[in-house]
Amino acid sequence: MAGNAFGSIFKLTTFGESHGIAIGGVIDGCPAGIKVDFDAIQFEMNRRKPGQSTIVTQRKEPDTVKFLSGIFEETTTGTPIGFLIENSNQKSKDYTHIKEVFRPSHADYTYSEKYGQRDYRGGGRSSARETACRVVAGALAKQFIKTIKINAYTSAVGEIVLNKSYKELNLANAETNDVRCPDSEVAAQMISKIKAIRKDGDTIGGIISCVIKNVPVGLGEPVFDRLHAQLGKAMLSINAVKGFQYGSGFKGTQLKGSQHNDSFNTNGSTKTNLSGGIQGGISNGMDIYFDVAFKPVATIMKAQDTIDNKGKKIKMQGKGRHDPCVVPRAVPIVEAMAALVLADFVLLNRLTKA
Repeated sequence: MAGNAFGSIFKLTTFGESHGIAIGGVIDGCPAGIKVDFDAIQFEMNRRKPGQSTIVTQRKEPDTVKFLSGIFEETTTGTPIGFLIENSNQKSKDYTHIKEVFRPSHADYTYSEKYGQRDYRGGGRSSARETACRVVAGALAKQFIKTIKINAYTSAVGEIVLNKSYKELNLANAETNDVRCPDSEVAAQMISKIKAIRKDGDTIGGIISCVIKNVPVGLGEPVFDRLHAQLGKAMLSINAVKGFQYGSGFKGTQLKGSQHNDSFNTNGSTKTNLSGGIQGGISNGMDIYFDVAFKPVATIMKAQDTIDNKGKKIKMQGKGRHDPCVVPRAVPIVEAMAALVLADFVLLNRLTKA
């Protein structure tokens, strides 16, 4: 099965299924000599793990990371870093009712057609449980590029939108509430919305915004490996993501060139930043900011029309423990994937200037 690795130099390969014995990964290309803060890695894992609040799935997983190689005396050795995360709270019986059924908007049908079989327990390899591995690697990448600051937050849940620029917000406040929105009033509305949706047996989507500060000039490569292209690929590889925009995004199409162009200051910075910190696919030193759109979780507790693996029309209803809204737990995943992209480009830049 191809497609399980991300990155060119700072590279992550993941393995495992949602209801298997464990999930894990191998991080290759991480430079030697990085002092590893294991508590910081576990902190990131705790931000993503299930069961952390009343508005997420109640599956209880400690998500404790076991490092198997590549770290000696709390310092990276430059060799492959292997790690493992045990699955300790599987309830595979929750999925026996879909053993021969294709859930709407899940990967059941496509996996079955592509491989001739599928692991129906929680979606197997297609489950968002795999993203825990990305958070491990992203947490380590953050320690490598520690001067670059990455902050993601929930900016929309359904029709409830945080209509403020990141410059108007204290992004640290995102960690003070369950939905990870830096505005407490809007966060309360979002939480109420998610609870109401869950009570109704349904799900809802939302938007995560991300801001990256202190990015050096020069990250990104022509033509196919532009910085924004790699960030887009990273975000679109996350489960449930339906869209990515950076800088002015789609709103930029409503402006004229004279309105959209970022004029320079004498030091090379720009008076405005509609470019989103990236010009010609290369970072220009300004803040990078982007939005990631997440669809509603596909598993709902309402009866739906579908088909089984014989093509017969049937009705099915979701069971088990599922997120009514994936956005709060996806915030650290967005940060992790951004960190992996930037770490890769930092190393690539070293080669370019060698």
